[in-house]
Amino acid sequence: MDRPAKAEWRPPRACDNYWEEFKHCVSWGNGFHHYYTYGTVPSCQQWKNDYNDCREWEERRSAEAKEALLKSERDRVAEQGNFTPVWELRKEPPGDWHLPLNQEKPQDS
Repeated sequence: MDRPAKAEWRPPRACDNYWEEFKHCVSWGNGFHHYYTYGTVPSCQQWKNDYNDCREWEERRSAEAKEALLKSERDRVAEQGNFTPVWELRKEPPGDWHLPLNQEKPQDS
């Protein structure tokens, strides 16, 4: 089997994905939700920058655009890792998971 010596680099996402994320970010519903949740208006400029860098890469193969996209995606992944989980995940099921549920009596909290 013949394989190409070096595959051409592709952006982590399609350029249309960056544009869709930007449109979602600036939408009225997302702005309302973000303001209600965090008390601030969402910053959507990075999605637009990523879209422009992606288009720049596709049209001109700009090394600066490539590096900017890679840095942006790395930052986005690192930011997602900063959130702590709400609860601790189980390693195994509880010991009595197979027993029937007691549906006769409601439990009072």
